[in-house]
Amino acid sequence: MRLLGLDPGLRHTGWGIINAKDENIKWIASGSISPKSSLSLSARLKKIHIEINKVIKEYNPEVAAVEEVFVNMNGQSTLKLGMARGAAITTCAIHDMLVFEYAPRRVKKSLTGSGRAQKDQVKSMVQILLPGCKVKSEDESDALAVAICHTFFSQSKINDIDIG
Repeated sequence: MRLLGLDPGLRHTGWGIINAKDENIKWIASGSISPKSSLSLSARLKKIHIEINKVIKEYNPEVAAVEEVFVNMNGQSTLKLGMARGAAITTCAIHDMLVFEYAPRRVKKSLTGSGRAQKDQVKSMVQILLPGCKVKSEDESDALAVAICHTFFSQSKINDIDIG
């Protein structure tokens, strides 16, 4: 299975492509989409859509895994994050991909054993689980972590909810 992991955000949307077969996972590619903050909200969402579309066309993933919204004290930030997620999920849906969602704590726990793990701990585990992986940002690392988390849960058949 070829999988697209996404960590959506208006400033930076991380993406990662992995192959998973049985218990073996392999890093294929990863990157970050960073629309200019000077762009309008609609232009930033369009940029996220266009760039994810390019990734899907180039790597042809079968399914996607997306990190759920982390609700914080700033409602406006949470709303904008939700819009970035919407753009990412819609792009996957346009390509008829199944999209699975995972809470940040579930992702962290599945990789590190702790739902409260720090970003550097998650990045270290991503690099251990995906030898040769060249991660340049936390957003890429988080996207790959979501993809890895999905491989764990899809193998155990725990999470079969499709939002696509």
